[in-house]
Amino acid sequence: MTKHFGSRKALSGVDLALPEGSSLGLLGPNGAGKTTLLRLILGHASPSEGQVQLQGMSPFEPESRVGVGYLPERVLLPGRVRIGSFLRLHARLAGLDSEAVEPEVNRVTELTGISSRLEEPIATLSKGLAQRVGFAQAFLGDPRVLLLDEPSSGLDPIGMREVRDWISAARERGCSVLLSSHLLSEVERVCDRVAILHEGHVIDQGETEKVVRAGETLEDAFVRLVQTGTKNSGELDRA
Repeated sequence: MTKHFGSRKALSGVDLALPEGSSLGLLGPNGAGKTTLLRLILGHASPSEGQVQLQGMSPFEPESRVGVGYLPERVLLPGRVRIGSFLRLHARLAGLDSEAVEPEVNRVTELTGISSRLEEPIATLSKGLAQRVGFAQAFLGDPRVLLLDEPSSGLDPIGMREVRDWISAARERGCSVLLSSHLLSEVERVCDRVAILHEGHVIDQGETEKVVRAGETLEDAFVRLVQTGTKNSGELDRA
């Protein structure tokens, strides 16, 4: 799959798959194409060549986004709205029946540690608490697919540990997780697969333990691959 912006190729020959119940860490320097790829997966843009599928369907089909939770890198929330009202609205948008809305809002706010703040306007929240609201919204309806773009932004070390626990719990329920992050140590802890983008190309992908050489950390492997800029010559997973 390829994406052009005028004469510039933002992505070129990208071929990735996210198996059910797996967690894929999407890595790359700034400008590598990670956000563009997420936009294509969500149907916010069209590929110039090739195709993208979300849950086996075109991302432009509304049904493809049923059961998909998304946390963007910049969580833009309506400041005047109270947390509870915001989440109840999104629970209905996620397709929950009216009887299920309140229990589900209680579940995700208890999970994310904001159950005592439902009556607070979003504008009064710190960056870390706003990030928790974003997580709560992404978890509504117990999604089958989670797309997380820099999910640890604004979180303290306790919050980052909780994110790992949330991702692990989601995977145990069979949820597939795509995690885009610059925090390579966090990716190494929670992702069983990684894909490394550089200048719009996938230069390596596969099981995390196979991408990382003996004696390396994921950060070591990332720096080595990006500095050499060598595209993996092995067979890539089909999307």
